[in-house]
Amino acid sequence: MKANFITMIAALLIGIPAMAGITPDSIESNETAVNEKTKKAEIIKTGLNFGPLPVVAFDADRGFQYGALLNIYNFGDGSSYPNPKSWWYIEASAYTGGTWNLYLNYDNREIFDNTRLSICTNYSNESAMDFYGFNGYQSIYTYALDNFFENNPDEFTFDSSTKKGEKAQTKFDNGKGKAPKGFYRYSRQSFKAKADLTGKIAKNFFWEAGYSFYWINHQEFNPTGYKPADGSLYSLYRDWGIFNDTGANQYVSAIKAGLMYDSRNVENNPTKGIWAEAHAIAAPKWLGSSMDSYKVSATFRQYVPLGTDKVVFAYRLAYQGFLGKNTPWYLMPFYSNMGYNRDYDAIGGYRTVRGLMLDRVQGLHTGFYNVELRYRFVDFQLFNQNIAFAVSGFTDGAHVFKGYDLTNRTGAKPELYKKYIDTSRADGLHASAGGGLRFIMNQNFIIAFEYARCFNKQDGKGAFYINTGFLF
Repeated sequence: MKANFITMIAALLIGIPAMAGITPDSIESNETAVNEKTKKAEIIKTGLNFGPLPVVAFDADRGFQYGALLNIYNFGDGSSYPNPKSWWYIEASAYTGGTWNLYLNYDNREIFDNTRLSICTNYSNESAMDFYGFNGYQSIYTYALDNFFENNPDEFTFDSSTKKGEKAQTKFDNGKGKAPKGFYRYSRQSFKAKADLTGKIAKNFFWEAGYSFYWINHQEFNPTGYKPADGSLYSLYRDWGIFNDTGANQYVSAIKAGLMYDSRNVENNPTKGIWAEAHAIAAPKWLGSSMDSYKVSATFRQYVPLGTDKVVFAYRLAYQGFLGKNTPWYLMPFYSNMGYNRDYDAIGGYRTVRGLMLDRVQGLHTGFYNVELRYRFVDFQLFNQNIAFAVSGFTDGAHVFKGYDLTNRTGAKPELYKKYIDTSRADGLHASAGGGLRFIMNQNFIIAFEYARCFNKQDGKGAFYINTGFLF
């Protein structure tokens, strides 16, 4: 899904930029009419088109990403271009921070009359997933704790019985290795699959329905077998009985339904219109879930041209709320989407709140916003492709409206509980601001370079991203 310089160069050289730019985060949900003037100037793709590309990107939370992807598009007679009639997406990639992913996605607009079928599957192995606690500022974060073991080398030991642990110990003793950043980390494996249908009700109005399945396995972060003195925040939450699951392997089997309004003029690079969605998701135990869970979500996006389509004011408002008192804690990081879009792994980072540490904000009822001013300052043609550059300034933010129950149910380790959790304070706004530069080719292939910084140091330092597409 993500690409940067290598992808751009490859696309230009092998002549596939127009069809290679449609990614899971850039294909949108309705078939808007393509600007006729622009369409006449472009090479109209027909039939099957194949787009093998490298995956090279950077995420401040996960590190550099590398891998490969394959796009397979069927444009038929070309009448729907740049929207394919059907589409396959295959990706295998990894991050230097300890995450690797496998994706297999499929999207089809022709199997059913006036109904779109979208299937998304993903397996992720995240050996160092972020965990900063629940309820925002009620969970205290400091940079010193994130680097606790580096600053306190006597507080952990390596497992010398393993080759990995022995090697890490040797490097550390020789002053060449770094201590692991383990206090705000845990390990998570997950498999996610969903199949969604989207059908037209009336002009710009659509219904959505589908099914999703999650398998989630979460464990203590333990890259080299080290044992920190106080454990980790994840282990402390278990000691205090805050987590409500009984084992590492959890299953979620859910049915979904919702409504969508979409009046955007262009799918991937809109300059006017509204895109709004509202959904209800039910995952009862009788359907195969480990625990009952019910939630609602709503997202509103609007794009307003300011005198010209070169200057656009855009914003997004998003909300997600879990119903009931026994909501599984391991579902709170995921923000659900319908259609071909993947579910977000957490609030924070490039796809939700830029600059905010990934998973910094978790709660029963959460919301986030993005406000952005976009300026496309140059347009030209190169190698028979339509090229544009745009800059943007933005502010993002998130807030926990209703928190998770953080009661120390076991009474264990009361001193540590007071050290890391303060339920007397209410959550505040987790806000950031920043700017970016985008390379846009054929309105589909978009490379983004962005930097954002949070206003509160508890939300992290500045973050830089290289990725694809617009945030929304």
